[in-house]
Amino acid sequence: MKVLKEFSRYFVGALFIFSGLIKVNDPVGTAIKLEEYFEVFAYDFAPFFEYFIPASLFLSVSLSVLEVALGLALLLGFKIKETSWALLTMIIFFTFLTFYSAYFNKVTDCGCFGDAIKLTPWESFTKDVILCFLIGVIFINKDNYTTLLDSKKGSIVVYGATVLLVITAIVAIRNLPFIDFRSYAIGNNIPALMEPSADLIYEYVMTKDGIEFRFKEYPTDNNYEFKEMVITNPEVQPKITDLAVWKNDIEYTSELFRGNKLLIIVKSIEKTNTDNSKAIKTIGEKLNNVTTWVLTSSSENNYKKFSQAVQWNFPFFFTDATVLKTIVRSSPGIVLLKDGVVTGKWHYINTPTIKEIESLL
Repeated sequence: MKVLKEFSRYFVGALFIFSGLIKVNDPVGTAIKLEEYFEVFAYDFAPFFEYFIPASLFLSVSLSVLEVALGLALLLGFKIKETSWALLTMIIFFTFLTFYSAYFNKVTDCGCFGDAIKLTPWESFTKDVILCFLIGVIFINKDNYTTLLDSKKGSIVVYGATVLLVITAIVAIRNLPFIDFRSYAIGNNIPALMEPSADLIYEYVMTKDGIEFRFKEYPTDNNYEFKEMVITNPEVQPKITDLAVWKNDIEYTSELFRGNKLLIIVKSIEKTNTDNSKAIKTIGEKLNNVTTWVLTSSSENNYKKFSQAVQWNFPFFFTDATVLKTIVRSSPGIVLLKDGVVTGKWHYINTPTIKEIESLL
């Protein structure tokens, strides 16, 4: 029991710190995931959940920092009773959340570890069930843990780390994630990631007399009834499956990867900042041997009104909103492609100079 007690403490503490740090690295991404949950809850449970959507970014930072703080407090044995209560409350809530998502197939990625580690809904639920057990052990033994630091030193470490993490999250929001775990990270070849990394291997799932069989080749016996085809090496599937660029019912995705492209990402017009629109206009117009495109998920009429207001005369095309949110965590955001390879990404606050862009080509 002693071994389980200590293992639970260090495993849960380390996992909460890791999970929280991943989210602090990308608070905007976590906020996008919270928006998904609030939209689902508003539809399935009560409309008032829509009122939480504008607060998604604040909640993202708060929950991410809280995760790290609780993990750190658990490892240090700081305020262990309060910490165990907070952990138990959080894990019960998140276990319900992941079960609901898995059973009703509502949110296909919980975002538990951001974009660093993707979990299916049922994997997320299984993870939370295990954590429920381990946190239950911690809660039962909350009076039997030793502290590694006295109360004063523990306060300095935990509260100091909390302040530092809030500052780190704000920096990540006002710039871009420190570490980009997404498929559109700098250095990635987008066209290559849209293809399988190896040949896909399929199995045919057949049934006969109520029994399920699997075959690598389609059986010639007509007594078998086809059920489905499954991929046995899913790890080689394309990492990017939803990128499409179009306009007037014509697809321009392949053209996107030809030559040097400066992409200005404009997601929702209503949420797009225009403070640096003049600087963006300047670099888009004065760059040599670079074609500037605007990718937006807004309607054509809304974008035209916006482009007139900021005096952008660049060609514009349409892309799914979720894809644009994945490409860059800023609106407008700036992405530089060289034959489909991402060579630069910038938040609008850090709009690059012409010289900076040219140095990456």
